[in-house]
Amino acid sequence: MQLQVTGIHIDVGDALRVHVSERLEASVGKYFDRPVDAHVIFQREGPGFRAECTVHLSSGMTLNTKNDATEVYAAFDGAVERLDKRLRRYKRRLKDHHNTQKSPLPAYDAPTFVLAAEQEEEEREDTSGQADPIVIAEGTTKVPVLSVSDAVMQMDISESPFVIFRNGDGGINLVYRRDDGHVGWIDAGRKQNED
Repeated sequence: MQLQVTGIHIDVGDALRVHVSERLEASVGKYFDRPVDAHVIFQREGPGFRAECTVHLSSGMTLNTKNDATEVYAAFDGAVERLDKRLRRYKRRLKDHHNTQKSPLPAYDAPTFVLAAEQEEEEREDTSGQADPIVIAEGTTKVPVLSVSDAVMQMDISESPFVIFRNGDGGINLVYRRDDGHVGWIDAGRKQNED
């Protein structure tokens, strides 16, 4: 397992790194034999600590969990418990769908941009007279090829508000959690029949 442990405004010692490594390997190893990538971030959150765990499975799925507690070890242990529940749920869904996919999911690179906040844009508009947003960063993001049910599963296990994916036809799709609790699906590639 490739593991990265990061501390934001806190020092992550060797004892905590060993604890993180042992707990993650035990938790993920119960469900998956193939290597995975994991990133754990510790940071101060008010009077306590927050632990965020991100695990990239070899199947292409990503799981995210976080937990707040008064102690750093308790914050991590809570996040790993949530991760363990999600891994168990994901493994059960894979068995229920009889999904025997052995290779990672195909994905396409899509350009991504980070735009300046609105406040900065207003200041820029006042000084230059233009309303163009400022591009702060550029990069690429993987857009996986998924079925709609797999995209919903990815959204559920990663706590993301939405998932962008390509369907079997190659069109861009989006699934998202609606305010009423249901899941919405936008299929941008589907053409409507004209009368």
